[in-house]
Formats: sequence, C-alpha cells, structure tokens
Amino acid sequence: MKQLPRNPKLVIFDLDGTLVDAYHAITESINFMLKKIGYPVQCHRTVKRSVGWGVDSLVKCFVPENKAVEALAIFRAHHDNRLRQNIWLLSGARTLLPFLKKRGCLLAIASNRPTKFCHIILKALGIDHYFDFVICGDAVPRAKPYPDMIKVILKKSGIRPSEAVYVGDMSVDILCGQRAGVYAVGVPTGSCTRQELIAAKPDRMIKRLTQVRDFFDRGAVLKRRRI
Repeated sequence: MKQLPRNPKLVIFDLDGTLVDAYHAITESINFMLKKIGYPVQCHRTVKRSVGWGVDSLVKCFVPENKAVEALAIFRAHHDNRLRQNIWLLSGARTLLPFLKKRGCLLAIASNRPTKFCHIILKALGIDHYFDFVICGDAVPRAKPYPDMIKVILKKSGIRPSEAVYVGDMSVDILCGQRAGVYAVGVPTGSCTRQELIAAKPDRMIKRLTQVRDFFDRGAVLKRRRI
C-alpha cells in the first residue's frame, strides 16, 4: 500500500459511477440499439455491470461480432442525445469539486468513455470548467486497466505520481492507478461491488465521494500551479 500524499496536488477521477450516474442513459441507448437490430432488450442491472471497459466492449457484450459495427453506430447516435437528458451528479460531487479547487488542486478525468461523450456529460452537468485535463480511452494507445491515461495526465500536469490520487468505482480503475504509481482510491458507487473493489487492493476504500475531503489538512491551501 502506498502512502497517502499530504494535501495531494492532483486528483484524478473516473467518470461513470464515480462522479456521474449516466447508467440509465446507457441502458436506454443499449436497448434502443438492440431493438433496432432485432435482439432482446437487457435489464438495467445487466447493462450497468457491463459498463467501464469502453463503448466497443460494452456493445460487444450484447451482440455478436458480425453485428458489432452496425450496433455501435446505432448506439453512438442515440447516446449522443440521451447524454444530454438523463444523467446526474452523484452525491457529494457538486460540493467536492469546488472544495478541491480552493485547495489549489489540479483536477482531471481518466475515463474509458470516448472523449466526445465525456465532454458532453461534463458540459451538460455544468462541471467542465473544474477540470484541467480530460483524457479518455480513445486518446491513448491502451485504455484502462493500462496506466496510459494517468501517465499522460501526470506528464501534462508536471505532478509526480507520489503527489496524485486517482478515485474510481471499478477494479479496472484501481489497477490503472496502481500501474501508474498513484494513490488508488476505491468508492463503491458504480459498476463494481465493494467486495470486488477490495479484491483489487486499493490503497484506500471510501464509502462515499465526500470522504476525499479527508485527504487534506483542514485550512491548508496549496499554491495554484500554472499549466
């Protein structure tokens, strides 16, 4: 287990299940896609448990290989619209982000979602201005669990791994953070169960997002780093 950075200079978040609940929008788009190509619809829980490995992998969970290209195009077109209508911030996110900014933290997103969808979500929820970096699975050679996204963020920010924290709701996030050498935090608010997260051996488990505040000395304010 790595030691928690004292007043971290960079906090990186996964998106779905960590900051944002877009699972209903995802389920609607998956089921729209399935109906279009003549396949049975799936329950919300089944779709939710399949999220987190990227859009291509998600679609391939429900259609055969020979239908994947057609299905993906249908999903993307539908999802582009649903993401503006059926998403919300998870509890604590609305107050945590300005808290971290006031402490001089750089903030980033590392998500297996496509870049376009990430920006739609952040803008629709009015939180895009908090993030200094948004690096997604289609912007790096390898998506999570590989550490490529976090390594890009560390390089762009000039922050050492020992000064950074990555918060995610899936075992894939924990593996990504560990491989990047940052302090990996699990929060059981998304696709994975608490037991699955614990099995991935995060540096810390928290019950809710607001506990990220506890990583900071009360009253301590970091000097804002220019980027």
